[in-house]
This record gives sequence, structure tokens and C-alpha cells, in this order.
Amino acid sequence: MKWEIRCQRTQAESIDRHELRMSYTNKKSTMFVKSILSLAATIAILAACSESRAFHPNPTALSHHPTIPTKPHRDTLPNAISVIPRGGSIETSSVPSSDAGIVSALLTGLSAYMKGAKSDTIALLVTTALVAPICKKMGISNILGFLAAGMALGPNGIKGGFISDVHRTEMLADLGIVFFLFEMGLHINFDTLMSMKTDVFGLGLAQVLLTAASVAGIASLCGMSSAARIVLGGGIALSSSAFVLQLLKDKKQLDTRHGKSSLGVLIMQDLAVVPLLVITPLLAGGGGSMGKAFTSAGVAFLMALSILGICAKFIFDPLFDFVVSAHNQDAFVGLILCTVLGMSFLTEGLGLSNTLGSFVSGMILAASKHKEKIEAEISPFRGVLVGLFFFSVGFEIDLGLISSKAGLVASAVLGIMALKGVIITGLCRVFGLTLAESQRAGFLLSEVSEFAFVAFRMARSYGILDENTTKFMLTVVSLTMALTPFAEELGSSIAAKLEKPKIN
Repeated sequence: MKWEIRCQRTQAESIDRHELRMSYTNKKSTMFVKSILSLAATIAILAACSESRAFHPNPTALSHHPTIPTKPHRDTLPNAISVIPRGGSIETSSVPSSDAGIVSALLTGLSAYMKGAKSDTIALLVTTALVAPICKKMGISNILGFLAAGMALGPNGIKGGFISDVHRTEMLADLGIVFFLFEMGLHINFDTLMSMKTDVFGLGLAQVLLTAASVAGIASLCGMSSAARIVLGGGIALSSSAFVLQLLKDKKQLDTRHGKSSLGVLIMQDLAVVPLLVITPLLAGGGGSMGKAFTSAGVAFLMALSILGICAKFIFDPLFDFVVSAHNQDAFVGLILCTVLGMSFLTEGLGLSNTLGSFVSGMILAASKHKEKIEAEISPFRGVLVGLFFFSVGFEIDLGLISSKAGLVASAVLGIMALKGVIITGLCRVFGLTLAESQRAGFLLSEVSEFAFVAFRMARSYGILDENTTKFMLTVVSLTMALTPFAEELGSSIAAKLEKPKIN
């Protein structure tokens, strides 16, 4: 009897170990599939952004070698189809006889072949793969790593930069904000807003309006236009959700009083992003057409909400239920991407911001029973594309500008952080926080948001901000973000001193 019990117990333990191994293997397989999907999607988007044309080597790439004839470009053969063989573009009969000549010719051809979209794709994927682990080893934020990589590889970087097509890279990176706002919408539904209404609609709204008005007033003293004052005020009033939430999460302070108040302010700021990006193109129209522009925007906004409402009530739930019933991960990921990009293109096509569609669709799906699965599947895409967004922001940081105007840059950085810190600290005191908690929130939220990059670059494209002002502001915003961890540490040390007498 004992022997039978021992055998049964051994068999049960063996089955449990087998199930654990299978579970671990399945988790690793799932993670590997998600990583491959995210990288494949990034490459696919890059390919879509590039021009649809076959590769043709530079006719002058091999012309220095007398024994290697160059192939004519397809433009010189209008009635023929130019095809480059997979094995290379050097004819066997023309290969140099010496080993050194063969190696030199192949390397030259490889260099010419890799120029352009191919080298840009490799550089972007290598950056997304290596920045996170390197930053983790160094104990710094991933955002700082992406900014540094963008500075080094961008047009202001080493040897003029390694990215050949900056514009298309920025277009791809802007999709990161679309996915970021979609994921943000998944966390901000009506119930969440109501449970934090004092911090969101009280403290948060007061902070946004007071900071924006203060910055606009300072900008008016500098002789800037009314449109520029609105964009600068709205952009600088925002704080970085990526930095603040990551710091609060790392230090396990999300449930503290200053952590909850900071989260409420960030939610209000995130809600303020959408109208800021919507109004920026309208500001470029000038005062005479402003009323008509606002009327047109209002009609477009109502149309967008109506279409999104119809999708929410009659399309999204049945469609997601149908796809989920197939138990096919590829189909589910494809539907998510179709939803995010489709709603984004919808609002952009109506003349609104593309972020509006992604944000509202995220809020709609926040009430879906598939919310957690959607968030898990979209996370790799959002992570890769948001990383590329910060990478592209590094293109705008001009070290030459910092060195030539160090005093002005330092004054702007410290002035913005001091202004925001004082306003937030004072408002937190008004809403019942202690001095220690208030100043911690003030230091934590004193930086400028990543969405200011989007607003300022959009303002530049519409002529609201000139090139020099935009480059200066993007550099200043980046530096405020870089100083956020140090500001948080300073706030923590001051709070410890303020709370020490209470302990004694």
C-alpha cells in the first residue's frame, strides 16, 4: 500500500513538473511571437512609407574599377524591364581576377545597395533592440537613451548622421503617438474620470489653465504672435506622462497622496492634448478666418464622434467577438491595427488630429470585455513606435545651439521648471495636500511633456513657429525631461526634511 501511494505521489509530481515546463515553454513562445510580430510590423510600415520602386545600384558605384562595367539605369531603358538578380549586380564575366579586387568590388556594391531605406531600417531596429537593455544596465530612463541615440545618429549627430531620410523616419515615428494615445484611452474611461474628478477636473484643469496663461503672458512680452502664445502656453503646460508614471511606478508611489494627485493632473493634461493638437492647424488660418475655422472644426468633430459612436454601438463588439472566436492571434492583431489606424485616418481625413481618433477608439474599447487582451497585443507595437518617436526627437536637439547659447538655454530650462513647480505646489496646497506632498508633486511635474514635441513641430509646419524658435524649444523641452529624475530626487529629499520634525 505504501509503495502504491509513493508511486502515485511520484507520478503526480512528474505531471506537475511537466505542466510547469509546458507553461514556461508556451510563455516563451508567446513572447517570441510578439517580438517577431512587432519587428515585422515596423519593417512593413517602413516599406509602405518608402517609395514603391525596385532597387537599382548607383551607376558610379563601381565605375572606378576599369574591369567592371556598370549597368544602365532603368530610366535609360524605357521599353525594357530592369531586373537585378538576387545574387548581386556584378556580372560573372566582369569579376576582377585578383582576390583584393573581388573583395573591393563586392564591398563597394554592398555599400551602395545598403544606402537609403535599407540602412535606415536596420539603424532603427538596432536602436529599438539595444537602447532598452543598455539603459537598464546604466540605470537611466529609456527615453533618455532614445534621445541620445537620435542625437548621435540624426542630422546633427556624428558625421552628419546615419539616417538618410529624416522626414520619412519622423512620419513613421509619429505613429508612436497614435498608438500611445490609443493605449492611454484604454485606461481612461468614464468611471476612471469620475472616481478622480477632484484631482482631474479640479487640480488638473486649474494647473493647465494657469500654466498656459502664465507662459502665454511671458511670450507676449517677447513679442510673439497670439497663435504662437497659445501653442507655447498649451505645450509647456503639459508634463511627461512617460517620465512621471515610470518614476512613480519604480518607486512604488502611485498609491501615495502626491502620486494620486500627479496622476489626476496627468489625466487632465492628456485630455488637453487632443484639443491642443486640433486647434493648432486652425490657428494658422489667421484672425479673419478663425470663426469659420472653429465652426468647421466643430462640425467635423461632431461627425467624427457620430461615426465613432456608431462603430462603438454596432460594429466594434460584434467584430471583436467574431475574430476572437476564431482563436487566431494574427487575425486579432490585424483587427487591432486596423481599428487604431482606421479611426486615426478617419479623424485626420475630416481635418482633425489623427490622435483624436486613436484616443477615442481606445476609450470606447476600454469598456470592452477584450480590453486586457487588446492591451497585451498592442503593447509591443506601441513600445517600438514610441521608442522611434523619442529617437526622432533626438534629431531636433542641437548641441551646437546649446554650446553657443548656453546661458539662454539654461535660463529657459530652469525658468520653465521653476514656474511649473511653483504653480503646481501652490495649487496642491489649495486642494488640501501638505507642503511636503505639494512640493514633491511640483518637482515631479515640472518638466514639459513629450506631446510638446508634436505640438511645436506641427506649429512649425503651419508657420506658427519659425525654424529657430522650434529648434530652441525642442532642445529646451528635451533638457527639462532629462532633468526630471534629478528634480524628483530633490523633491524627495526636501519632503524627508519637512516630515522629519513630525516623526520626532
